[in-house]
Formats: sequence, C-alpha cells, structure tokens
Amino acid sequence: MNDPLTSRKPFIIGIMGGQDADPDILKEARHLGDEIAKRGWVVLTGGGPGVMRAASEGAHRAGGLVIAILPNERKRPLAGYPNEFVDIPIYTGMSDARDAINAKTPHVLIALRGGAGTVAEIALAVKSGTPIICLHDPGLTGPAFRDLIVAETVEAVMEILDQMLSTQ
Repeated sequence: MNDPLTSRKPFIIGIMGGQDADPDILKEARHLGDEIAKRGWVVLTGGGPGVMRAASEGAHRAGGLVIAILPNERKRPLAGYPNEFVDIPIYTGMSDARDAINAKTPHVLIALRGGAGTVAEIALAVKSGTPIICLHDPGLTGPAFRDLIVAETVEAVMEILDQMLSTQ
C-alpha cells in the first residue's frame, strides 16, 4: 500500500474549448483526453458538448477519470450537461461563473479553439497563475498573454506537459 505522506496524487489537466467545434478540433480533444488518461492523470472539463465531450470521451475510453464542473444544478437539468463520459459531475449552479473553477483547479490548462467561455477561462487561468498550453494560436495578444505556450499538435502538447509535470 502507498504511504499517503509520500505518494503523489494524480495531476489534474483541464481541457477547455468550444461547444461548437469542427471535426478536426474534436478529434484533437479526444486524442488529448486519451493521452492524458494513459498517463494516469485526471481530465477536468466543463462537462458539456463539443470539445468537453470529445476530451471526456477520449479519457473515458482510455480508462481515465473525468471530472466536470457543470453550470447547472442537479435538480435543474441542462441539455448535454453532464455528457455521458463524465465520471464525477460537480453541479455548481453557477452558470458562467464556473469558469473560475475550471481555470483555477487544474495543474495545467489546455485550451483549444473556442468561444467567449474559453477566452474567459484562459484569462482567469492567467490571473491565477495556472500554466496554459494552447493547441494552436488562440490569437490573444497583449502583455497578459505573453506566457501562453502554443503548440501545433497533440504530440507537442503532451511533450510539453510531460516536461512540465516531471519536475513537480
């Protein structure tokens, strides 16, 4: 049995992106979820459709654990939330305010192309010091976004993640 004082808890990797994404982005999200789960890390998403569902599916099919920070309350269902691949749904009832939890909880946040919600999560992660890897250039400019790491492939994202987390 592992000693709780010396064993490392799994890393939580946030995958954020749009509800309405093109098939190539969904394929990348699914691949990211798969690769993260294969490393024994936990995937955190917003728990809904699009990128959130694809990342959850990839992790789920690889035997990983998926946590979702949901905008709705359990007694007030919202179509598509949680998606069928979520293992641990966290019902917040916070609507878009849940973006703060998505941005501050993971050890690293991976951002795929998305809408205003994804941009809000990136901005909140920047403010809280959560490292961010963008799969493709998000087009965000200005001094606040100078520390964003941009990668062009899932493999490059995973190499960066492996390097970042090997020192923690």
